[in-house]
Amino acid sequence: MKITNIETFLFHPGSGKNLLFVRVETSDGTYGWGESYVGVKKEGVVEKYIKAMAPYLVGRSPYTIRHMAQVMFDDFAIRRTSVDFLCAWSAIEIALWDIVGKLSNQPVYNLLGGPVREKVRIYANGWWYGVTNIDQTVERALQVKAMGYTALKWDPFPGPWRTFISREEEDYAVDNVRAVRDALGPDVDLLIDAHRRVAPHHAIRVARRLEEFGIYCYEEPCLSDNIDLVAEVRRSIATPVVTGETLYTKEQFAQVFEKRAADILNPDICAVGGILQMLDIAAMAQPHAVAISPHNYNSPIVGLAATVHLSALIPNFLIAECFINLSEACAEIAAPGLTIEDGWVDLPTGPGLGVDIDVDALRRRPYKEFPHKDMRQYWEEFPRKNYVWGVANVTR
Repeated sequence: MKITNIETFLFHPGSGKNLLFVRVETSDGTYGWGESYVGVKKEGVVEKYIKAMAPYLVGRSPYTIRHMAQVMFDDFAIRRTSVDFLCAWSAIEIALWDIVGKLSNQPVYNLLGGPVREKVRIYANGWWYGVTNIDQTVERALQVKAMGYTALKWDPFPGPWRTFISREEEDYAVDNVRAVRDALGPDVDLLIDAHRRVAPHHAIRVARRLEEFGIYCYEEPCLSDNIDLVAEVRRSIATPVVTGETLYTKEQFAQVFEKRAADILNPDICAVGGILQMLDIAAMAQPHAVAISPHNYNSPIVGLAATVHLSALIPNFLIAECFINLSEACAEIAAPGLTIEDGWVDLPTGPGLGVDIDVDALRRRPYKEFPHKDMRQYWEEFPRKNYVWGVANVTR
């Protein structure tokens, strides 16, 4: 049996970004679905990577997943890793596991050691996209709670993503979290995402002020390219620190452990190289008492299904991410999807990933550009006289 075709599908969900799905087919008619992490306005870059990789994979056995990963790195990428390369390979790798599970008539988690839990807890994200003030944030948060979620994440900071910010922006972030905590009460876990925005002194000062609100975790307080910055924050606050969303290789994660820079890692299965790479990273984290909380800015179909299988397998799993702003559109193409109730996902019991996509429905929502947003000019940057921070130019 051989791989015979690798096809890409860009899907416009109406919110956030276009999603990139991949369907891999074999000579006996079996197919598997995968998904790549992509960024808004840059979705086509990863798609081009997949199309360039496909001729090297067609004709190979779908079972030789780890070897294909190695030759793609060695001979296609010429041992130069990049996020776009890894996002592309992630989709193909996940699709191959879907195929192997179908050929074995087993869920993927049964092929890799079996589950250590029967359900996977998720937190809601994406619900706050488009809000422009604290009142709107509170209103949306209450809607998420009414949906049954017991954990939610958002970025409370205003304005553009910059290393240095004003005291007023710090105050806004604290007021934002205070208002959401007051509205939701003590029984909802609040996950705060700083999106690698600020210098350590800002991150530490804000985190200490947020401690009274019982924050579940504090994600990416500083740019993880210099992991010493993240480690400095972790040493200085009581709230658990998360990093890993913009780390992709085992070599990078090894530095996190060496520096004791995080309590929790949040790599993305659709960005680091797929299921095997995530298992490797989780195993590396376990002896350091570091938990795994998978990032998942992907669909609640394929990306989340792969995340659920991974989360079922690892003892140091904590909680996974679900972007609920993508749910309505993705429900139109899922055939079947996952069962989600009150912030928990049932382990799929079907073979492979246990989900499928209606290709005809998928084709009805092809790639579509999101509205253009201008970026700041040099004369608008902080610090300046009469500075106005505005709204962050990152969500759609």
